[in-house]
Amino acid sequence: QVQLVESGGGLVRPGGSLTLSCTASGSIFRIIAMGWYRQVPGKQRELVATINSGQATNYADSVKGRFTISRDNAKNTVYLQMNSLKPEDTAVYYCNVRAYTDVVAWNDYWGQGTQVTVSS
Repeated sequence: QVQLVESGGGLVRPGGSLTLSCTASGSIFRIIAMGWYRQVPGKQRELVATINSGQATNYADSVKGRFTISRDNAKNTVYLQMNSLKPEDTAVYYCNVRAYTDVVAWNDYWGQGTQVTVSS
């Protein structure tokens, strides 16, 4: 089993910054990719950013130039630095980890979610 623990959400004013972090632990053989998704009530969960084992990154158009994803492989931790936050960034943010738990079996794992609210 793989467990994800997220932290860093909260309330911030427009134009402000927040950093989210997510640490994976448990029966991890190898992490393939890590990422962040977000969801608002009544809408589908959407990709925010991902980073693979080679440090290649992918961002939603809506956050390019404002958000930065990074990972610390030694700590199995992924970060999301969010700058120039807008009210439309308000959502529950979920950490995602795709990992092998042995040589052949992999799965997607999700964090519990952390609320980010951007409001004056």
